[in-house]
Amino acid sequence: MGGKRERSGVTAISKNSIQITFTYKGVLCRERIKLQPTPANLKRVALHRSAILHAIATGTFDYAVTFPDSTRRFKFSEEKGAGYALEVYLESWVEKQKQHIKSSTWDGYRKIVYNALIPKIGRIYLNDLKRSDIRKLCDDMPDASNKRLSNIQSVLRSSLRDALDDDLIETNPLHDWTYSRKEAPKPTDDVDPFSIEEQEAILKYCKHPQHENLIRFALWTGLRTSELVALLWGDIDWIRGVIKVQRGRTQVAKEAEEPKTRRSTREVKILSPAMEALKNQKNLTYLEGKEIFLNPHTNNPWGGDQPIRSAWETVLKRAGVRYRRPYQTRHTYASMMLSSGESPIWVASQMGHADTAMIYRNYGRWIPDASPDAGNKAVEIFGKKAKKKAA
Repeated sequence: MGGKRERSGVTAISKNSIQITFTYKGVLCRERIKLQPTPANLKRVALHRSAILHAIATGTFDYAVTFPDSTRRFKFSEEKGAGYALEVYLESWVEKQKQHIKSSTWDGYRKIVYNALIPKIGRIYLNDLKRSDIRKLCDDMPDASNKRLSNIQSVLRSSLRDALDDDLIETNPLHDWTYSRKEAPKPTDDVDPFSIEEQEAILKYCKHPQHENLIRFALWTGLRTSELVALLWGDIDWIRGVIKVQRGRTQVAKEAEEPKTRRSTREVKILSPAMEALKNQKNLTYLEGKEIFLNPHTNNPWGGDQPIRSAWETVLKRAGVRYRRPYQTRHTYASMMLSSGESPIWVASQMGHADTAMIYRNYGRWIPDASPDAGNKAVEIFGKKAKKKAA
């Protein structure tokens, strides 16, 4: 365009938009109008700006009417959030989050906004939203678990916190409050590891060597499926015998992303069965590219954790093993390590948990009771020293 063209508060800001600048109630305002900055359009926008200035001078200017899509349209309302439907705010808010959070997290936000919040409470005005509305929202989902309800409220709480920061509401009804209902104890947990016999059958009936290597590696490292598909050959420290886990790839993400938590970035010891799988896989994909595990049907990296499920289901059917989701390989690793007497602290660090709380909660029944000679090592070391001093 040969540089920006300006005329008294009117600026050609891009190839497809023109920006106008004006002052309203002592605040400098800038708004974009989607028009190509041709001479004719620049003149039209200049006349529009003049009309705005006239309306401001005569006290007839209505920001929300003039700029219905502007984020400032309710900033100058007499009452914060007045006439601002929650549906409109949430749609705008969730789009803004896309550039700040992981793709998988954003996809979860989007589903909650469009499938849970907008259909139920979208027509309520932002400044009219009360805890009673949120309670009714949750009551109208009798089959939702407390975890599901907590996730829904977490997204809504974050959006309302931003609305509060933007001076659209006076208070956040979800501040220091969460709705929950009493739940009956779950009859069984989600931890359902594969037995040794089941593991052998699964590996035996893998049609492709790459499937066998991937599953064996998963069983003996405890990595999440999203971490497995994002693993690079450069993440293997052959000298120290460890895996550097530092990214994951889910179905909704266009590329591998950093883990959600700091503890998920970790080093995992390569046990001998995992090393065997790794060496076998090296013969198949080391020269193909950066990813360790590739889809044998396409010879391309797995697009995420979801595509593995179809191959996984086929293998289990062929092996005659009762179906469990691929994530159970992670539970199998934990149960094997703990039932063999490995330290819960070590297992927690290998799996990327911040502490042992989740280990004891999820895998407590695999942690053996104290052996008959428990404590004898301490007696052997420290007891003899105490006797020598007494003598």
